[in-house]
Amino acid sequence: MTDRPDSEDPNAETQYHVDVGPDDVAETVLLPGNPERIDRIVECWDEYDDVAHHREYRTATGRYDGAPLSVTSTGIGSPSAAIAVEELARVGCETFIRVGSCGAIQPDVSVGDLVITTGAVRQEGTSDEYVREDYPAVADHEVVSALVAAAERLGYDYHTGLTASTDSFYAGQGRPGFEGFEAAGAEGLIDELSEANVTNVEMEASAILTLASIYGLRGSAVCTVYADRNGGEFSVTGESRAAETASLGAALLAKMDARKAEAGVDRWHAGLSIE
Repeated sequence: MTDRPDSEDPNAETQYHVDVGPDDVAETVLLPGNPERIDRIVECWDEYDDVAHHREYRTATGRYDGAPLSVTSTGIGSPSAAIAVEELARVGCETFIRVGSCGAIQPDVSVGDLVITTGAVRQEGTSDEYVREDYPAVADHEVVSALVAAAERLGYDYHTGLTASTDSFYAGQGRPGFEGFEAAGAEGLIDELSEANVTNVEMEASAILTLASIYGLRGSAVCTVYADRNGGEFSVTGESRAAETASLGAALLAKMDARKAEAGVDRWHAGLSIE
């Protein structure tokens, strides 16, 4: 484990918040929110070592299907997720895959299904501090392709689509606050997003995608549905499905990257194939 620096120097080799240096992490990193979810993720890996745990940021590095892989928890919300992306990018991480839970707002998406994010509604304030509000939060198509292939191989029910990321679990997602408080516009929020064909709602994806795009990195998200916001069902179920899908997706990305290098191309396309 590395020592945490005494300063907040963004150029320090060991990063101030995540407490990792360049030798601690792989180029691809999974980003769950809950530090406890790290255990669910690494239990399906070939091997792993815990390398850091500071504040909400816990990191482990290992291998899945032979591919180097790291996982760092980000805590709740976009501010802390953006810190993780910033500092992990500075020590060499290039691909970021959020692994989490979400609420479904389309009627054909059930509790326990997976949602693979293709783009996000920036209903959080963190990304606004980086770039103008009409800048899109778009997932990298290579990461999306790898996650889709992983879900298919694992036989999990999945959906691809737009994700709304909010700053509030309650008012920002149309839930009543303390003693029934209702924020202005909250009552019709879920219906409005659903009518615009948004698939799910959570709290981190849009910031991760926005920062990845700004810095020329790759990002997407795969979340297990815990809440059916239409039918009112809630169940903490299928937590390992997103973890397995993200881990296999990362391994497939490594094979895709190797195939691109072999073919002498910069981007994955339909003319290429991997085993």
